[in-house]
Parts: sequence; structure tokens; C-alpha cells
Amino acid sequence: MKLARVGDRGSEIPVLIADDKLFDLRAVVDDLTPASLASGAIDRITELHERGELPELPASTPLRYGSPIANPGAILCIGLNYAAHAAESGAAAPTDPVLFLKTPNTLAGPDDDVTIPRNSVKTDWEVELGVVIGRRAHYLSSPEQSRDYIAGFVVANDLSEREFQIDRSGGQWSKGKCAPGFSPLGPWLVTPDECDPGDLRLRSWVNGEPRQDSSTADMIFSVDHIIWHLSQFLALEAGDVVLTGTPEGVALSGRFPYLKPGDIVEVEIEGLGRQRQRFVEWENNHGDIR
Repeated sequence: MKLARVGDRGSEIPVLIADDKLFDLRAVVDDLTPASLASGAIDRITELHERGELPELPASTPLRYGSPIANPGAILCIGLNYAAHAAESGAAAPTDPVLFLKTPNTLAGPDDDVTIPRNSVKTDWEVELGVVIGRRAHYLSSPEQSRDYIAGFVVANDLSEREFQIDRSGGQWSKGKCAPGFSPLGPWLVTPDECDPGDLRLRSWVNGEPRQDSSTADMIFSVDHIIWHLSQFLALEAGDVVLTGTPEGVALSGRFPYLKPGDIVEVEIEGLGRQRQRFVEWENNHGDIR
């Protein structure tokens, strides 16, 4: 099952996508939020769809896709989870999952423009498999339990500013990860019954030129292991987003230039959809300086 949110920013409509049609979910949920996931919305949506009781959206509905989950409480990220990417980053492959956090206001739609941060010289792309948590997960007893706590999977672009992340980090990575719009998600949330996260092809392009091309089968730590592992240290809540790491082929490798205004980045994961972002120069037109 594919779930999405379509419409103008801040006014998205929750929908189910099936047979190339959009079905309105507002009779079931106001929006696809942590609260609606925690309340069992996906089960209710499935039941109504199987009974043919969801109304189809009119063809005139705006087709901008927003993030398929609204207002997550947390965006948790696993770093260096592909050995080849760890090597191109100059780091050893980790023996324990590396965790860092992104702020929820980094969330964006899959095709929204991305503003390069002020003073940035090293803005970079990272295609990643994202996992959306479906219910509270704390102290899971084994990795095998993890699937019972997953609402679905999404395409993510874990955008990064490498100078902020590495040279000006102070020892942590989040300075380079938390610019507004630095976590495009979607276009869809795909439920676990339609997705095997253990063997999905991930790819990225910059201005039409290939960059990354790998598989989630090459992850050091699997999705199941990551969710179980995180639950030993924190409580994952419904709606939380877990980004599972990126394969080799980013600008940090030194093989490709960093992003500049006008560049187009596309990222895609097999079965989960494709994103396209245009990168634009920062301007103080939103009251950012006071």
C-alpha cells in the first residue's frame, strides 16, 4: 500500500495511491501524523480500501507531494552504514551503529527546491532508505521483532553540509545536517507488505549524471538490527523517521563537485519512488536575520 500527502505546503491532503488513482483519506484521518499512526490508522485505511469505501480525489487536485509523514517527533540517522561510503569518508567501518539526529524542520517534500545554506561551500547529497516507525518501540528483545514496529519505508535524501559537519562540528555532525529542507522524504510511504528493505537498489544523479548506485543488501547493519539496536538506548515513537545510511558516490569522496545553485539532484529507491530537487541560493527573504 502506498500512502502520500498531496497539495500545497501546509495544506497537504492524506491519500492512498492505487491503480494510478488517489483516494481521499480525510474520512479516516485528518493527516498522516505520529498520532494517526499510533492510533492504528493504517489498519483502518486498509480495511476501507478493501471494501471500496474510500472516495477518489478529483483529477484537479494539486499534485505537489509533501513528506508522506507530517511532524515527526524525531529524525534519527545512522552514519557510515555502507563500508564503501565509510572508506570514501576516510573512516573505518563501524562495529556499532553510529547515531546522529536531524531536526524535524529539515523535513521537505520530495520535489521541493532546496536552499543551499548561507556560507555553504560543501553541500552534498545522500540517497537513503528511510524507515517510519508505526508504534512505540523500547527494549525490543530481538531484531526479529522490529518489523512489527515499522509503518513503512520511504526514499530520503540526507542532505549534508560537509564543512559544517566535519570542519566546524565541535565533535558532532548535526551542524551540517540540520539546515531547513535538508530531509526531503517521499513521494510515498510504502507499507512493509510491499517492500523488502534488505535488497533495494538505491541510485542518485546530479544534473543527469550518475553518482550513487548500490543496494541495501550492502548495509553493514540491517533495518531490523538498527531498529532493535536503537530501542536499547531510546524509545522510538510512532511517526519517528530513521534514516539508514548512504552508499558511496557522494561529493565528500573527492570524485565529484559539491552542489551549487541551479544544480538538480535526483534520488531513487527501487519500488519506493523518485525525488528531484533544484538547489537555489540562500537569500534573506524569510526574516532569517533579525
